[in-house]
Amino acid sequence: MSPLSRRLVPATAIAGALVLVLTGCLAGENAPSSAGAGGASAAGEWSTDTVTLDFATYNPLSLIVRDQGLVEKALGDAVTVEWVQSAGSNKANEFLRAGSIDVGSTAGSAALLARANGSPIKVIDIYSQPEWSALVVSADSDITSVADLAGTSIAATPGTDPYFFLLQALETAGLGLGDVQLQNLQHADGRAALAAGSVDAWAGLDPIMAAAEAESGAKLLYRNVDFNSYGFLNATEDFIDNHPDVAQVIVDAYEQARTWALENPDETAALLAEVAGIDPAVATTVIGERSNLDVSGIPGDDQLAVLRVIAPVLVQSDAVQGGDQAVQTALESIVHDDFARSATGDR
Repeated sequence: MSPLSRRLVPATAIAGALVLVLTGCLAGENAPSSAGAGGASAAGEWSTDTVTLDFATYNPLSLIVRDQGLVEKALGDAVTVEWVQSAGSNKANEFLRAGSIDVGSTAGSAALLARANGSPIKVIDIYSQPEWSALVVSADSDITSVADLAGTSIAATPGTDPYFFLLQALETAGLGLGDVQLQNLQHADGRAALAAGSVDAWAGLDPIMAAAEAESGAKLLYRNVDFNSYGFLNATEDFIDNHPDVAQVIVDAYEQARTWALENPDETAALLAEVAGIDPAVATTVIGERSNLDVSGIPGDDQLAVLRVIAPVLVQSDAVQGGDQAVQTALESIVHDDFARSATGDR
């Protein structure tokens, strides 16, 4: 049994799939009072004519929502749906803060960091409980423990789960960032640097990490599922407040995608392989062994418990401008669960 399967607890069942009708879909509880079916107004219009979402290979549900056109089908021709790819949580947070996307995929730790630093985002759905981060070394590396990383060069992407995984892992050996040479590289570049011998280790992220294992013989030096945070689907406060009808459609689509993914794991892995450009066997490992999609989409206590463990790491790393108070304020305000409760029938 994998470390992930030992820890994960089956989530509550997801109620019903998204019901699509010609004029729209069921509105969420937070839709404007003037909304009719599908969150549309009495005149048959949505609250916006454009919505921009991200998709990411570390968020399998986003690939399904995009591939099957679930949001487009629900909104119809009245709303233009635009898609932007996020290469990592840091990029998704940059897009959200700049207002270039309305909804984006991050790790929970990255969402907390962003909100603590003033980004007006909240989590509206949980897309997975993954084991997507680990410390990776090359096939011929002599490094055999976290303690051996002292004085080495390590690639990581600040502001992402692998980065915070690295900080927590170093702490287990009494080390900190001052004991290593951090190379700020995006995830794919980190893998390339490790393969080229430019760094001694890499804080990896799936599916790129799984591909490195299969294709380059890279070794997972250190794994700890408890150091991974959940997958957060975040929206800007402006979008939540001013376009709740469309936000509800997106969360409904995510829950429909979850149901489909659980019923079609092979097809989900095939889609990941296609989008990520990785071997189908690698994608199967990511979906089957390191991505628990069978979790409740409702953000709440489980996710906050993980973030409370990560919070001191954020403060100690000086990543948060306002220190502990800013992190605590972010923890108290980051969850917006109404859309997910409506989508799953848990009101």
